[in-house]
Amino acid sequence: MLNGKVLVAQGGGPTAVINQSMVGAVLESRKFRNVDLVYGAFHGVRGIVDEDFLDLTQETTHNLEMVAQTPSSALGSTRDKPDLKYCQEIFKVLKAHGVAHFFYIGGNDSSDTVRIVSEEAQKADYPLRTIHIPKTIDNDLVENDHTPGFPSAARFVAQAFMGANLDNWALPGVYVAVVMGRHAGFLTAASALGKKFPDDGPHLIYVPERVFDIDSFLGDVKAVYDRYGRCVIAVSEGIHDASGAPIALKLAKVVEHDAHGNVQLSGTGALADLLCEEIRSKLKIKRVRGDTLGYVQRSFVGCVSDVDQREAREVAEKAVQFAMWGSTDGSVTIQRTGFYSVDYKLMPLQSVAGKTRHMPDEFISESGTDVTDAFRLYLRPLLGSGMPDAFRLRSQSNSVAKILG
Repeated sequence: MLNGKVLVAQGGGPTAVINQSMVGAVLESRKFRNVDLVYGAFHGVRGIVDEDFLDLTQETTHNLEMVAQTPSSALGSTRDKPDLKYCQEIFKVLKAHGVAHFFYIGGNDSSDTVRIVSEEAQKADYPLRTIHIPKTIDNDLVENDHTPGFPSAARFVAQAFMGANLDNWALPGVYVAVVMGRHAGFLTAASALGKKFPDDGPHLIYVPERVFDIDSFLGDVKAVYDRYGRCVIAVSEGIHDASGAPIALKLAKVVEHDAHGNVQLSGTGALADLLCEEIRSKLKIKRVRGDTLGYVQRSFVGCVSDVDQREAREVAEKAVQFAMWGSTDGSVTIQRTGFYSVDYKLMPLQSVAGKTRHMPDEFISESGTDVTDAFRLYLRPLLGSGMPDAFRLRSQSNSVAKILG
């Protein structure tokens, strides 16, 4: 075992259960005698470079457990995407503070940061164990069956569309909601888990794994609207045309960009508004409404999967155990072993870092506008216990005969 300090940091978008991972790493680390102190870095890698640390060795177990139950990133996060020079500064700080174990909780970019820092430590022959702890609501980390944060966000999306469908059934029209997912459609696909009756929405689901054609889209909407007199649509922010150009870029007159120069796909609500305008102008449907779920699906209080909470804690505990008892750096991954159980394996950082997982073909219907039963079976156990349900009046069997015609 390596002797020294432990440093824990959180990166990327907050989730409903990322604090479970942070607390799991802290409490498990405090059990080992070779650990001098356990530090937390404020605002991820930016906090490391700035030496903005909190001594979590002095935090009470009770308060840590309360924080674990709270969504969002308790240590703060960052959107910094470190390059080699940035990671060299990270390593310099870790070395100066005598850090022997570095745990970084995050997604694709975070795993790549851990990889570079690991390589810098090896080049310098410095005894440092670096472990990536997975987290992303996009569910797009390779080598994982699923990632902590996704099940709770998926539960929110399923419930949000369940409610939107109930509203749309009462006051028919067309409803479009844009869901996060720049390259992977898992979260948008979760909208299907809110369906109960055959005519429930979402009636149409569009994910980045399939090419989006605006004329085909309008034809799909018209067919559903003619059949049911209404239409509920789930759309990934990352939908694109055959050339790979984002639909938001094609339809918008003014395009916004985020801090990394990426086209702002859903944060402004523009994509939903643009699609609604296409429906109004081309199909002449009057009642058309659009929403963007945006940030609300990431850290929504009171809509958390108990399965997600448990696994987010366990994946961090396993990270510490791999670090203390093992001899290699890596990324902890979740492997499904039954219906429903999981195991945790440490994979090489090079196998995970900088790669993107997409929805497999067997999860998407042949039409490209729905999900399959295989996806429903995959997702349902992740949503946890106590999922709400919706019921209807038995209007057909209880209908009263007309007298006046």
